[in-house]
Amino acid sequence: MRQTAALVGGEAVTSGATINVVDPSTGEVFAETPDCSPAEVANAVVIAQAASIGWRNRSVADRAAIIRRIGHFVLRDLPLLTESEARQTGKPLRQARRDVEITARYFDFYASAIETFGGETIPLNNDTLIYTRWEPHGVTGHIVPWNYPMSIMARSVVPSLAMGNACVLKPAEETPLTALQLGTLAIEAGLPPGVLNIVTGTGEGAGAALVTHPGIGHISFTGSVEVGRSISHAAAERLVPVTMELGGKSPNIVFADADLDRAVPVIVNSILQNAGQTCSAGARLLVHEAVHREMVDRIVSRFAAMVIGPAFEDPDLGPLISAAQRARVHAFVESGRANADVKTGGRMLSGGKFGKGFFYEPTLIDGVDPASSLGQDEIFGPVLAVTTFRTLDEAVELANCTDYGLVAGVWTSDLAKAHRMVQQVVAGQVFVNSYGASGGVEVPFGGFKRSGFGREKGVEGLRGFGQIKTAVVAL
Repeated sequence: MRQTAALVGGEAVTSGATINVVDPSTGEVFAETPDCSPAEVANAVVIAQAASIGWRNRSVADRAAIIRRIGHFVLRDLPLLTESEARQTGKPLRQARRDVEITARYFDFYASAIETFGGETIPLNNDTLIYTRWEPHGVTGHIVPWNYPMSIMARSVVPSLAMGNACVLKPAEETPLTALQLGTLAIEAGLPPGVLNIVTGTGEGAGAALVTHPGIGHISFTGSVEVGRSISHAAAERLVPVTMELGGKSPNIVFADADLDRAVPVIVNSILQNAGQTCSAGARLLVHEAVHREMVDRIVSRFAAMVIGPAFEDPDLGPLISAAQRARVHAFVESGRANADVKTGGRMLSGGKFGKGFFYEPTLIDGVDPASSLGQDEIFGPVLAVTTFRTLDEAVELANCTDYGLVAGVWTSDLAKAHRMVQQVVAGQVFVNSYGASGGVEVPFGGFKRSGFGREKGVEGLRGFGQIKTAVVAL
């Protein structure tokens, strides 16, 4: 049993209450973390406020050097971080290793980006000098989910630190370990105590205390629409800006002229990566009726060949995060059996090498009504919903018929058609003959509609954690 502590002011902090951390591959408790109280969260914010003054006044070069050094330490400890990420999430080792590498890339990218980031001068007339400068919010609050705990922490926290903010982070209660390890590495790399504080606990307890604290100047949240709505309300009460990434029901749109050899493996990966527990998962396949049968047959064959197993066996597909999440996924599949065709999968797996882990078969459901729950709701599991179309206009209508708008993939050999789809599909990212940016640290990411607002990643991520000031000087 691993005993961990929160990190506040550079010091390990324990709490009277604890939360169990479960290995999804085995269903067994293997660690405990503190269940921080509202008072403990408030203390972390106060400490962050004090630390933020010195941090924002450090030179950009100093901040960049420390941030870059943290990234180097992440790579130094890659095996240890990979093991922790795989154990707490259940994702295969090679996927966990990739997440660690992407995490290190965030530190490297933003260390470089902040060194060239700045305001501008505005030429009004010869008697006035007008310029803009970017300033930090002070203390930013970060709530990250359990599906990519390291990389989403980095994409949120690192640009905030680079802009000169101090941060208070609440990781998901299911996956707090690598956040705490990163916090320790940050102190080792020279980040001043109190600039990054990590409070563990539940969303209802520590999370709510964080987003309602008057000392928080900006909130970053990745998670469900329901929780995002609650956080938005809390932020609106205090007129605090927020960045929200709230998931999706993203389509891969395959036209009759698509290169299927190229499309199929990418589409399969887009729904099975991390067992489908990905905000930008390609959860819908919209396919032209001329290639529908071939696409379905190919994907079913690949699904059937997937190796499923515990994280440390490094399979193609690991478990879902919890028993509750697996039950939720299965309920979606069962609800669709009467009106759609489950071509493959649709079963919970247990016993043998699966033991008491939370495994679920990769599942393809054909003939899905786009207005049904299977066609509309984010399932967050290895379930692909298939619907056919005939015309480009119909494809656009289907692509845009959900409340989400995070990512879309377009597969066609017709470049003009591809550009028309880019223009008409409502999504924050549209990929043509590809899907996903392989980490995409440099690429702005965020959604339209209920997928959220604001942008993370790339230089846009810096702008999200700063506020612009205009200086007007009479000469």
